[in-house]
Amino acid sequence: MNLSTFGRRLTSESGTRSLMDDLGEIAAAGGDIVNLGGGNPSLIPAAEMVFRVRMQALMQHDGAFERAIGTYDAPEGERGFARALAGLLRREQGWDVTERNIALTNGSQSAFVALFNLIAGPAPGREGPRAPRILLPLSPEYIGYADVGLTPGLLIARRSTITELGDKLFKYAVDFEGVEAVEDIAAICVSRPTNPTGNVVTDDELARLGAIARARGVPLIVDNAYGLPFPGIVFGDAAPFWDENTVLCMSLSKLGLPGLRTGIVIANEELIAALGAVNAVFCLAPGSLGPALATDLVEGGEVLALARDVIRPHYAERAERAVDLLREGLEGYEVRIHKPEGAFFLWLWLPGLPITNAVLYERLKARGVIVVSGHHFFPGLEDDDWPHKHECIRISYADDWRRIERGLAVIVEEVRRARDGA
Repeated sequence: MNLSTFGRRLTSESGTRSLMDDLGEIAAAGGDIVNLGGGNPSLIPAAEMVFRVRMQALMQHDGAFERAIGTYDAPEGERGFARALAGLLRREQGWDVTERNIALTNGSQSAFVALFNLIAGPAPGREGPRAPRILLPLSPEYIGYADVGLTPGLLIARRSTITELGDKLFKYAVDFEGVEAVEDIAAICVSRPTNPTGNVVTDDELARLGAIARARGVPLIVDNAYGLPFPGIVFGDAAPFWDENTVLCMSLSKLGLPGLRTGIVIANEELIAALGAVNAVFCLAPGSLGPALATDLVEGGEVLALARDVIRPHYAERAERAVDLLREGLEGYEVRIHKPEGAFFLWLWLPGLPITNAVLYERLKARGVIVVSGHHFFPGLEDDDWPHKHECIRISYADDWRRIERGLAVIVEEVRRARDGA
């Protein structure tokens, strides 16, 4: 088949495609492969019960189930859900939002395809040798950003600074001098908590990024898939953030509903209208089942209690146990772990490892353990020869705990083997 340039880009090898192929293999293997790689959330019994009860209520309410599966919503997504969410955000956060500030998409990934290409790239009136790009101020960053640009060169990133914290922990931070030096930007985008590292950009860092964006006349995009106010997978002190110059991207996935593919974008009314236009062309309208299931949870505020009392404690306890296992197993070896501040990943840094993270990934996969090689998580730094890109791996602790223990033991063995020259 003679594919177009665009078709060749989409079908070429990519980190996102590799990750999803691994998840497909895991599903086909029926539990024989240890999944420490993917972004699938845990199946938390207490949360699953909440969703089961809501689904039963939806099916028993006269006509609600039929409407959810049998009618198109508006291109901006189901308006009852948008009104419920706007009301929650006004009450709990004091944000000046209405339903006109909220659009839904078929998952967060779809939102970023639309947002990045609406905001950045070539356009009439944009003079100069380079079209404005999306600036990623914190690198490493989310694997899914790398391939969403419909034109090449849509992303530029800055290396994060690294602070050693002791006890085998470290933390990334924004290099503001480097950020200020970047020209020709159309938006600044950061994930909070950061996928893949579990880093939570501080309130001060986020405020400074917002100020830079406003001074440049561009939006600040905050990928909040794991963040506040829900699903709330944040282990330390942090405050939710939104203003008229911020595009906040949320999701129902990390609550435990990834199969419903419900992304949420909170932004100014002009951008929300543009997203509705994109939805109308790409998919007519986003799916209805996720909003139908979640509207009552959001309207009554139960979603916040679910995040606070069930989801956050589950992952916080997992993070602590996983870090302890890695520390114990790799005692005496040169390794670092990014301080787990949120999401459900550990970011293992192996400075000076004799093999690359890509080779370590293959060795682990050969033993039935899937992680993600860290070199995929540096979109916008493709031309940067930073050795750090080849020294890290992402490890998820969302799977069944017994499998996680088994997988971490294999990782320890393979890292020790590589360090010892085997």
